[in-house]
Amino acid sequence: MKQLLKTIIFLLIINQLTAQQFYVSPKGHNSNLGTAQKPVATLQKAQALVRDFKKANLGYAGDIIVTVMPGTYELTSTLSFNEQDAGSDKVNVRWLAFAKNKVILSGGKNINGRLFKKVTNPSILARLEKNAVENVLEVSLTKLGITNFGAHQSYGHGQPVIPAPLELYYNQDPLLLAHYPNNGAVKIGKVIDKGSVPRIGDKSNRGGLFNYTDNRQSKWVGQKDIWIQGTFNYGFADDYINIANIDTTKKEIKLASPHIYGIAHGRDFQEYIAYNILEELDSPGEWWLDKKTGMLYIWPPTNSPTNSAGKTDIATANITVSILETPIVSIINAGHLTIEGFTIEAGRDMGVYLEGGSNNAIAGCTVRNLGTSGIFMGQGAEAKQKDMGIDDFDGTPTSGIIGSLQNYLYKNTSWNRNAGFNQTIISCDVYNTGSGGIYLSGGDKRTLTKANNIVENCKVHDFNRRNKFIWSGISVDGCGNKIRHCEISNSDWQGIFVHGNEHVFEYNNIHHVTLNSDDTSPWYIGRDPSDRGNVVRYNYFHHIGNPNRMNMGIYCDDSSADVFVFGNVFYKMETKHGILFTNSGWDLVMKNNIIIEPTDATAQISAHYYTWAAGSEKSMFGENGLIRNRLTKSVAYQQEPYASKYPGLLEYLDTIPGTNQWKAMRAHGNVFADNLVIGGPKSPTKLIGGNYATITERDNYRSIIDPGFVDMAHENFTLRQTSEVFKKIKGFEPVPFEKMGLYKDKYRN
Repeated sequence: MKQLLKTIIFLLIINQLTAQQFYVSPKGHNSNLGTAQKPVATLQKAQALVRDFKKANLGYAGDIIVTVMPGTYELTSTLSFNEQDAGSDKVNVRWLAFAKNKVILSGGKNINGRLFKKVTNPSILARLEKNAVENVLEVSLTKLGITNFGAHQSYGHGQPVIPAPLELYYNQDPLLLAHYPNNGAVKIGKVIDKGSVPRIGDKSNRGGLFNYTDNRQSKWVGQKDIWIQGTFNYGFADDYINIANIDTTKKEIKLASPHIYGIAHGRDFQEYIAYNILEELDSPGEWWLDKKTGMLYIWPPTNSPTNSAGKTDIATANITVSILETPIVSIINAGHLTIEGFTIEAGRDMGVYLEGGSNNAIAGCTVRNLGTSGIFMGQGAEAKQKDMGIDDFDGTPTSGIIGSLQNYLYKNTSWNRNAGFNQTIISCDVYNTGSGGIYLSGGDKRTLTKANNIVENCKVHDFNRRNKFIWSGISVDGCGNKIRHCEISNSDWQGIFVHGNEHVFEYNNIHHVTLNSDDTSPWYIGRDPSDRGNVVRYNYFHHIGNPNRMNMGIYCDDSSADVFVFGNVFYKMETKHGILFTNSGWDLVMKNNIIIEPTDATAQISAHYYTWAAGSEKSMFGENGLIRNRLTKSVAYQQEPYASKYPGLLEYLDTIPGTNQWKAMRAHGNVFADNLVIGGPKSPTKLIGGNYATITERDNYRSIIDPGFVDMAHENFTLRQTSEVFKKIKGFEPVPFEKMGLYKDKYRN
């Protein structure tokens, strides 16, 4: 305590000399002046004090600091910042948590563990498994004034991202809604009716019908709010769908709405998990809410504190339910504003929303336990009607939501999402989010105006609690942004999703991703050859993929172009289609990389318009074709600035003399050179599609033994100066392995 007081006094002296200071404390009062001795009680009051000070001191130059003292601040509405809260070139406005991880901005409500009691309702006890009867506890949310429970709704591939219903967190960890099975998933049985297929324009809204393969499902008959989540057709597209009916005689499940691609069975990933079932509250760490009565049921996790008798003591646990259905923090059109050192958690929607403005920073924050994304930059989109598909999507850019962003961006690839300029997200931890970790945006793809927005030194993991696929650890669009020194891990889905131009990805550590998805990769770009100038350098990709899935490394999907892959290290990559994979890519260059024990050829080039995608060329390059529209309508690829910046693109839509084909159909300008490959197949490249799949291969070196790493056994892949690689590959540049990943700074030590 004495040390804390000394620190406070020291900061007071420093801040009084250099800045205008306001203080917030749970022990304060809003009638106070906001001084250290007499702090205000709420963030909103402090915000008003800052605004009043700015109005009264128009010529002020210096820092304005709002120091928020330790405590939990439960927000019932978004903490919104705008132009009135902004700084300027001469004024920096800082909202500062007094101590990292000690100041919580919560979108939820804390529940005293002492309020939980044994279940006594006979009808509830009759539905529980015997092992659950003695362990499940209950509390009435209604009596606590919590009546907005939200609603389970369908979401997934091609559907809007929506706020979660009420969720439960126990000692800062999310608990699992009662589900089946506890481990693994249930395989889809024989499909009787695949249902309507929205992806091809079928809007009849007919749910699929299939046989279930696990008799446990017969216990759920008659319940109307059971939801199943899974990959119902392709291993890159998940959905969360309500069960309409269970027929125990025919062993059939009828779904209430369709999956975007229709239901299929027989492949390893065509499976699901069932949620929101009281009967399946049968293990520690699960919960269920009776929305009719408002009663919350929980089986406390095994890591709960215990009392002297060795029984779980929930009384001392930190238990929170999520409430807020809008962003916890919103920054729109502000500038020179910093949010520093806070823990932002327990909302049903996103943690931080950032739109417009410039020179703002989210620094040293922990953003966790959220229904959608952690930190989201730029506008989302709202569909004009509920049954909007992907190819026929029509919507409106909308502030403060994610919504149908992916669909709108698919149809409007040069959309400037108004994410501002020179924005920084630095040294933040983002995890336990529902729909991706961080979405970085900014700049203008049409004019190639760079934003210089940066995500740096951030740790992002466990970012797909709800939307299992599509939403990556860090996504990026726009022009001229950077992702640097980040660690991205622990997901069934991709690490980085890329759209746009002139982005740089460097010094990142990406591992344990794409663990249970198919046709995916840790780094992905695709379907727009105007997305050019992206650089992937000095990153460590490792322990990635699944031997039972189709995974790639650097995945340059349909018609990708101009990606420079330099100086990266790849290790333990379960990639059936190589480290660099492309479908008919152009100008893809992979140089000076270290590839250790690849499971297949390192670089694979597929001329897919001559193999599995044959027949689709007109829909891509013909009149009003997808790729043609992206080159001629979303941008003007034969006009400035594209014509000068990317002259290699000018002939892309030219026809091939003597044929009815386009040059774009054939891989072109790809290079695999000066790379070190340890082990793996003797040939480092593979061409799929005959003469139409091409790559220039030169000056690579393959070794079957350690070529001179500092400590290969312990994954130190720095090459010694005496390594034979520098002799075997003329001009090979040292790869700065020791710089990859997180670094220590004032927020991270």
